[in-house]
Amino acid sequence: MATAAHDLGHAGEQAAADYLGRQGLEVLYRSYRHGRAEVDLVARQGQQLLVFVEVKARSSSQYGYPETFVSERKKQLFRLAAEQLQHDLDWPGDIRFDILAVTPVAGGFRIEHFEDAFY
Repeated sequence: MATAAHDLGHAGEQAAADYLGRQGLEVLYRSYRHGRAEVDLVARQGQQLLVFVEVKARSSSQYGYPETFVSERKKQLFRLAAEQLQHDLDWPGDIRFDILAVTPVAGGFRIEHFEDAFY
């Protein structure tokens, strides 16, 4: 049985993927996993940039803003997964780590995009 938080997370990831598409990025992977690491979305911008995206969905900012909930451990795992995918794809281009903070609003979601959020 899905929880409200799980449903929000799934809907938030879909809204984030749709947003990236509207920004001209092509989503290549959803929930890419390597070991204990998971990257919510991996998108390509043009032919030379892979964007690894952490989607943080929260029902409100009452207890903090979604983008602040990315721990150092999560960033470390995120980087490991990115390195593995780069290797698997023999990716010659650049990479970027973004955070999309997703909060529900009437009629949809408010999305804040933090490019180059961490390294």
